[in-house]
Amino acid sequence: MTADYSRPTTQLASGQSMPLLGFGTWQIPDDEAPAATTAALEAGYRHIDTATGYANEAGIGKALASAGLPRDSVFVTTKMPPDHVGRERQTLEESLTKLGLDHVDLWLVHWPPNKQATPQAWEQFIAAQQDGLTRAIGVSNYSLDQIDELIKATDVAPAVNQIRWSPPIYDAAIAAGLADRKVVLEGYSPFRAADLDDPTLLAIADEHGVNSAQVIIGWHVKHGFVVIPKSTRPERIISNAAGATVDLTADEVAAIDALGS
Repeated sequence: MTADYSRPTTQLASGQSMPLLGFGTWQIPDDEAPAATTAALEAGYRHIDTATGYANEAGIGKALASAGLPRDSVFVTTKMPPDHVGRERQTLEESLTKLGLDHVDLWLVHWPPNKQATPQAWEQFIAAQQDGLTRAIGVSNYSLDQIDELIKATDVAPAVNQIRWSPPIYDAAIAAGLADRKVVLEGYSPFRAADLDDPTLLAIADEHGVNSAQVIIGWHVKHGFVVIPKSTRPERIISNAAGATVDLTADEVAAIDALGS
């Protein structure tokens, strides 16, 4: 039977549930996206992360269409490039056309435009959510101060902040700051900043009969962080997903946290 990674979830401020395990698609070319995304869906992933800037939304749309899964069973995220300020709605509509969807579950500002919070763009995101083109809205690569600027200007907090995140760059202050603002922390590139041969990770992996990459996924899930590992290899896609079931102890989580200190 196919695994089901629609759970565990975190609840967004907008009300819907977001699977903690997602499939990242950065650097997957459009012509490879259908096969990779299909492999992820067949492995039980129910959360797909893409972006306008990845230029693979059409390929992902093909996989979603061929999978034949109920729309509400797959959480789909895309992102607006920072240089698309002024044409926010057009960008989202183009993404929806490529994805073959009438709405996404989460739409993110990919980076702060010109390194600024840019509340005027955020206002357009709020409008798109109100119009039903996206169920939730958020940001990526924003600082806490920039998030506060958006909240002050609009009274609407991002549901999610997607940031580079991994045990060696774990920052308890950032995690706590986002939690205080009821902003879900979503981590990308979980392995790129990590040393998969780190003795702490290897010892914990050995204790659970898994590999160190799976330990990193399990660490995210245990904390309640969303994680979006990426691969185009079916066997690695399946292996990464299994990390979501690794049940780390509190002491093991603390030991992994300490890698970031």
